[in-house]
Amino acid sequence: MHTIFELQQLIETAIKKIEYPAIPSKLYEPISYIMRLGGKRIRPVLLLLSSELFNTDANEAIEAALAIETFHNFTLIHDDIMDNAPLRRGQDTVHIKWGVNNAILSGDVMMVEANKHLTNLDNSILKNALHCFNMTAQGVCEGQQLDMEFEQRTDVSIVEYINMIRLKTAVLVGGAMKLGAIVGGASDEDAEHLYDFGENFGIAFQLQDDILDVYGDPVKFGKQVGGDIISNKQTFLLLKLKELVKDSDLVLLESQYSNIDYPAKIESITNLYNQYKIRDLAVNEMKRSLDIAFTALEKVNIEAVRKNELIQLAESLIDREN
Repeated sequence: MHTIFELQQLIETAIKKIEYPAIPSKLYEPISYIMRLGGKRIRPVLLLLSSELFNTDANEAIEAALAIETFHNFTLIHDDIMDNAPLRRGQDTVHIKWGVNNAILSGDVMMVEANKHLTNLDNSILKNALHCFNMTAQGVCEGQQLDMEFEQRTDVSIVEYINMIRLKTAVLVGGAMKLGAIVGGASDEDAEHLYDFGENFGIAFQLQDDILDVYGDPVKFGKQVGGDIISNKQTFLLLKLKELVKDSDLVLLESQYSNIDYPAKIESITNLYNQYKIRDLAVNEMKRSLDIAFTALEKVNIEAVRKNELIQLAESLIDREN
């Protein structure tokens, strides 16, 4: 089996070999641009690792990996437009560089390109692969819609939030792993176990992201700490605090929503998190999802040693503030 680094290099090489049409340039240049901005390529790596559990030739799954990575970057283009984000991986976002209309259309074409990659798979697995991919893509779009709707609501429950991050973030992880298993020749049962692992790991990953946004080292985390607090984003931490907070502290919390003194706002709400031990509760919820994930992985019917690279990658992603 390949190492994680080797799989990352395999993906980078494959991306560089993709030749998009030259004309119209404003349609295809943004696609090349975002696909080559880099990143850890976690989702396609997970796909290749899943495939290699059953078939040691990762090259047979590379087209599926490219489909997942193309789709993921398509969602980033559209998410950046919706969030009016100026930067992606330290560079101008596509809509800043080429304009919103061009960015929307380039994103649309990326969905087509993702499906074109899938059609290069063997006919014997193509139907199952397309079904897995399309269900995954639909779930991600549903999650993004819920996320936008939650911005206009003050009554979001924790159950609703977990379901939203499951759709927006976790189903793409689960779908990538199931797709890799399908390409690798896994049984339906093993493919579902890998999907369950990926989905629950994806939920744990997002919960850890919520925690690190408040408590992470900004240098190691790679993001602004307190960004969710500044934007009043309804994360697990905020929703749990609202569930537990006393009336007097609720007044204090709600008074901070409009506070434009951001350092003071971050300090005030973080103090409330500390007072109600919200971090510990969030960590417990994250660990619960991890336990479900690794229980599912244990059920995959292959020798344990073949799962080591996958386990190591999962652990490194959860421990990414260290």
